[in-house]
Amino acid sequence: MAATVEIPLVGGSADGQHVTVELDPNGRPPLTHHHVGSGGLAEADIYELESIDAQAQQWCYRWRGQAV
Repeated sequence: MAATVEIPLVGGSADGQHVTVELDPNGRPPLTHHHVGSGGLAEADIYELESIDAQAQQWCYRWRGQAV
């Protein structure tokens, strides 16, 4: 079973929510997260991984815009 981590979403429509993601073999989460809203994938908010504290392996997903 792959390791998981809970990462907060910052900005956009999902601000303040958290997502649980699987870590890759190097212990890193996916570089992006697509938060699907009522409009489906076509209107998803795109969040990009940002390091908060590299040594403590703390991250957030920061809002970058809406999928078009």
